Amino acid sequence: MKPRYTDRNVIEPLERLKALNQIGVALSAEKDGTRLLERILEEAKRITFADGGTLYTRAEGNQLQFEIMFTDSLGIRKGGTSGEPIPFPPLSMYTEQGEPNLKMVAVCAALRGQTINIPDAYSNTEFEFSGTRKFDQQTGYRSQSFLTVPMKDNEDEVIGVLQLLNARNPCTGEITVFSAFDQELVESLASQAAVALVNQRLLEEQRTLFEAFIELIANAIDDKSPYTGGHCRRVPELTSMLAEAAAAVETGPLKAFTMSDEDRYELKVAGWLHDCGKITTPEYVVDKATKLETIFDRIHLIDTRFEVLKRDLILAQQQRQITALKQGEFFDEAAEQKILTEQLARLDEDREFLRRCNIGSEFMADKDKARVEQIATQRWVNPQGIEEPFLSENELYNLNITRGTLTPEERQVINYHIVATINMLEALPYPRYLRNVPEYAGGHHERMDGKGYPKGLTREQMSVQARVMGIADIFEALTAADRPYKKAMTLSEALTILGRMKLDHHIDPDLFDVFIHEKVYLKYAEKFLRPEQIDHVDVTQIPGYCSLSR
Repeated sequence: MKPRYTDRNVIEPLERLKALNQIGVALSAEKDGTRLLERILEEAKRITFADGGTLYTRAEGNQLQFEIMFTDSLGIRKGGTSGEPIPFPPLSMYTEQGEPNLKMVAVCAALRGQTINIPDAYSNTEFEFSGTRKFDQQTGYRSQSFLTVPMKDNEDEVIGVLQLLNARNPCTGEITVFSAFDQELVESLASQAAVALVNQRLLEEQRTLFEAFIELIANAIDDKSPYTGGHCRRVPELTSMLAEAAAAVETGPLKAFTMSDEDRYELKVAGWLHDCGKITTPEYVVDKATKLETIFDRIHLIDTRFEVLKRDLILAQQQRQITALKQGEFFDEAAEQKILTEQLARLDEDREFLRRCNIGSEFMADKDKARVEQIATQRWVNPQGIEEPFLSENELYNLNITRGTLTPEERQVINYHIVATINMLEALPYPRYLRNVPEYAGGHHERMDGKGYPKGLTREQMSVQARVMGIADIFEALTAADRPYKKAMTLSEALTILGRMKLDHHIDPDLFDVFIHEKVYLKYAEKFLRPEQIDHVDVTQIPGYCSLSR
């Protein structure tokens, strides 16, 4: 079939104008910076029938950086998503003497802000084409026509250069010149491309600033307490690991769960901000390493009282011996010494027992609480000479904390951080793709049976992402080596507790099974845990685990 027009300058001009409009829409929709640069060059080649081209961006230090390079007839695709680096150094826009480097056509177009249309590089004497000729000698190519167009932003600043090589007649395939119509098309495209590039860079800069800001908040929270440092950095990573594993499974209840790039970013942001409310939590509660800690650990006061009791026992024995000698009575020193030794040993045992109680644990037995209460009934004489109970009511109350080191009142203060987190996050004006951040971040203390806090949500009322974060938060806390009130658990210990929490309807059962089946715990451990924590895990012994392969 013959072409509608024989003159290339007018071949389907309306269609090419329509294509230009479609390109503008496509460029505005492209979200990836590298793909955007490739799209600009590809479309410029397509609407002008060019054989090749190069796209430069203006870099710091007044240089033009090679970004993308295509030559169809030679099969060359370098830069961008090709994975092939461009082996050429940036083009300096000024000489060492500070003079404009106008001999290089791309630089000249950038400096002057004007399009340069060269019919034949070999007959051109204005610009330096020795590099082009060398390339042609090496490849057998013939670089002829060049169209070099500066890309300007809304402030008329050149941000890049679009250079096309060897216009081809679409009917015969012969190399020809870039027409005036070609030049107008590419100049229009360059203008649209510059707008798209600037908009994308602004978005990337805003995102970079936003990410730096949320990481700053997370680091500030971690730095606020030396005992939870790293928690706000580790939880987002474990959250991402588990979410990716859940999205990858092809069997089981979660096989329909998927995530887009925007979903991943949204979850990442939620992970970084999941504890932002802790900025309102007092340090004396966050850092309470032992049950008796306030400004200092009051166990040392109790140690002193034990020493006072021991001193009084020794003085009492000595006084009895003196009295017996004065009255000429028999004093059985061996028997008395045996009684004193037993009394002192009992005091030492009680002191060591209270020291152990002062360190938080997963659970304090009732018999231990009863022993603390019995010790508290003893009397001692304080420095003012007043006799009083060995333990104050507040000391007794704290020493008999069942789990951890916090009293119920202090735990309420800690728990309020999630309310503060939700209030803070819900107050932010999110773009569309981050609107779920408050729900994801605010749900990590909820339970599947509705007994969690702060809202008492059930599993059905929570997103998969919020349930993922709940498991990540718990597992990180169980295995963390920087908590003052407990030792870092091994993998098998932590997974056993996590399995019991599944059976207790605390965590999501399906995500727990993915966590085990896909060995997410091991990937996390290899990156964050101490070597001695990574012990052998027999998944058949983990409570509640159901293999996905069943």
